[in-house]
Amino acid sequence: MDNFHHIEVEIEEVLGFVRLNRPKVLNAINREMVSEILAAFEYMDREENVRAIVLSGNGRAFAAGADIDEMADEGSIDFERLNQFADWDRLAVVKKPIIGAVHGFALGGGFELALVCDILFAAEDAKFGFPEVNLGVMPGAGGTQRLTKLIGKTKAMEWLWTGEMHPAQEACDLGIINRVVAPEVLMEETKKFALQVAQKPPLSVRLIKDSVLKAIDYSLYEGMQYERKNFYLLFSSEDQKEGMRAFVEKRRPDFKGR
Repeated sequence: MDNFHHIEVEIEEVLGFVRLNRPKVLNAINREMVSEILAAFEYMDREENVRAIVLSGNGRAFAAGADIDEMADEGSIDFERLNQFADWDRLAVVKKPIIGAVHGFALGGGFELALVCDILFAAEDAKFGFPEVNLGVMPGAGGTQRLTKLIGKTKAMEWLWTGEMHPAQEACDLGIINRVVAPEVLMEETKKFALQVAQKPPLSVRLIKDSVLKAIDYSLYEGMQYERKNFYLLFSSEDQKEGMRAFVEKRRPDFKGR
């Protein structure tokens, strides 16, 4: 896990930390960075001792957008040949909880990366937006889809058509992020929440995430059937037995993720 050029990776007890690390270009996202993020996420997804992943950025911004220099001269066939967004698709199916800590700019591809997270904390100085329209293009890594599902058609259209930046509190009021905190306590508050999630039974957390993501695309009936199967499945886990025994015995449970 030490061969990364554009991110920093650290595992601290039950938490995995991934920090975007191209501060000179405000963590502009290029293909190699996405590939590295994916490698780190998938490694942590396999590691039994890691129970939650925290994503943040070094320097003055979370990520100010995609690396335009990398794309400016490319054409449609180049993107098709490269399968431009294949790694992004794999980011979306990581099983463990991903908690994002956003400061400064989260624009374009940086905003799309933030929207991959399951929970988002933002500093008061954070700015969110999709400026792609100003470059004659549009989001391509899920921005139009995830934003619309979060805030609805009319607001999403406004954000996407104008390309304007929006403050953290507005994003919070619309349900895009969970909490707005002072910049100096952003990582402290994010880590505190990540540890709270990490103390829960890992299989329950995993299947809750799985079921909630299905709810976005399924009908209510289909989603409820899917939820029910995951509910039943957890009764085959050791953690379910431990959790209910601990409740009856009035003690703290010791969850193992099995």
